[in-house]
Amino acid sequence: MAERHLEPDTPEIRARWGNFAWKPENAAKAKEAIARYPAGRQRSAVMPLLDLAQRQVGEETHTQGWLPIPVMEFVARELGMPIVRVLEVATFYTMYN
Repeated sequence: MAERHLEPDTPEIRARWGNFAWKPENAAKAKEAIARYPAGRQRSAVMPLLDLAQRQVGEETHTQGWLPIPVMEFVARELGMPIVRVLEVATFYTMYN
């Protein structure tokens, strides 16, 4: 089994990723993903949004499979859910690191 860990929540990470926002094309994809779920169930879009965020981070850093904590906080705000719920998903599934 691969070793997994969360990137430390450091001032440097916060400085780099604290103002994360969707690129315009990803904002449209996020809106579309959220719209797939009925009213009151939009939090179910957490996995598609984490995937989208991870892809955007990867494009910006030329890495794969990495999600900074501030980006996960952004996803939580987008879906109106507690960060701990996003962290539960991100740490349970091996496709998110």
